[in-house]
Amino acid sequence: MFLCTSKMPRISTWIEKLFQLFLLCLLVAFTDAKPPNIVLIYADDLGFGDLGSYGHPSSITPNLDTLAAKGLRFTDFYSSCALCTPSRAALLTGRFQTRSGMYPGVLDPGSRGGLPLSEITIAEVLQAHGYSTAMVGKWHLGYGANGTFLPTHQGFQRYLGVPYSHDQHTHYPQFASGQYAEKSLRGPFGDALMEFDGSVGTLINTLQEFKVEDSTLVFFTSDNGPETMRMSRGGSSGLMKCGKGTTYEGGMREPAIAYWPGHITPGVTHELASTLDILPTIATLTGAHLPNVTLDGYDITNLLLKGSPSKRKTMFYYPPSPNEAQGVFAVRYGKYKAHFFTQGSLHSETTPDEDCHFTAKLTPHDPPLLFDLDADPSENYNLLAQGMTTDLQQVLKDIKREKYNFEREITFGESQILKGMDPALQPCCNPTCSPKPSCCMCPS
Repeated sequence: MFLCTSKMPRISTWIEKLFQLFLLCLLVAFTDAKPPNIVLIYADDLGFGDLGSYGHPSSITPNLDTLAAKGLRFTDFYSSCALCTPSRAALLTGRFQTRSGMYPGVLDPGSRGGLPLSEITIAEVLQAHGYSTAMVGKWHLGYGANGTFLPTHQGFQRYLGVPYSHDQHTHYPQFASGQYAEKSLRGPFGDALMEFDGSVGTLINTLQEFKVEDSTLVFFTSDNGPETMRMSRGGSSGLMKCGKGTTYEGGMREPAIAYWPGHITPGVTHELASTLDILPTIATLTGAHLPNVTLDGYDITNLLLKGSPSKRKTMFYYPPSPNEAQGVFAVRYGKYKAHFFTQGSLHSETTPDEDCHFTAKLTPHDPPLLFDLDADPSENYNLLAQGMTTDLQQVLKDIKREKYNFEREITFGESQILKGMDPALQPCCNPTCSPKPSCCMCPS
């Protein structure tokens, strides 16, 4: 099995060959296996409106658009947070980032903390079931003393990538190799997106070459919404409000595609789902055992294979810096979303909507702001602005019940982010040099 939980590393001719070889060696062993191979592709700062298949008029994403046309495209799929570190932790564990202590904010190269080794990842679940596991790309879940928190200590047998945010491809500042530079209509962001899409094409071509496409589930999504403070180089949330760093839809609603020829019927689903659901779903599809811990994800196997309704009926929106006193900022229940707190973010600057900006301070709402996301995905029209009806009273009662039950059970693990910094922990080309990190500049 090849398990990828991040975007592709920087591509040049030799890196592409290395990456392809790395991929092929892992897939061949499972050509005849009855359980499916699993490929997870996790983009970085890619917004809901960035792909051609999600409505962007000038994005060139033919490979992802083909997966969307031949697979199941989600319209209501959510990350667990609008920042990298917490959302990646939740994807791998099937648990909200508050449980694992992956808050507030993100890990830096010299952070002492990391995803606790006591947390059980998708890779560990599958490795225990006989799968080979590997990861390529951005980790951003900690490095630690002697690489304590690296993927190879979290269930991945192979790892090729960087341990923290490298701020390239579709994450600002973007980079594209010669094959893609200045080839798109969207400037540097579009070039990086084209290269990302090209990497997806390489993956699919390799599956086809080794005749394992029909026995492989490919799942694509993104870690959080666009960083609009970068303007046209920050990505697009499409119709969704705001972006990275906020609990509005643009921060956490993501493009998502499930592709498995012969098993997943092509189409579009408006059912509710989340990155939290990936671990329990993969466990069911492969026959692996679920970890003996509290999970926040639901098994959506029947949604994928039969088009059945999703088991997920709610989504809880934590801000990048959560605390137990405030709890979740927003709750989605069916088609309705209630905001109990709103706050802008520096990451969502420059848009015309001032609600998104850093100057939009933390604001409690009682009664909450209430939106019908089916009719108003942009969160423009507060349903309570014209007064409370009997129907809306019941909706609020149901939402508050779900919120109460969730917050009564949720636990906050010790913050890994607040464990502080140690420059000596930062990976260095010259490990014995001093002072760090300024002495760690690698030769060009």
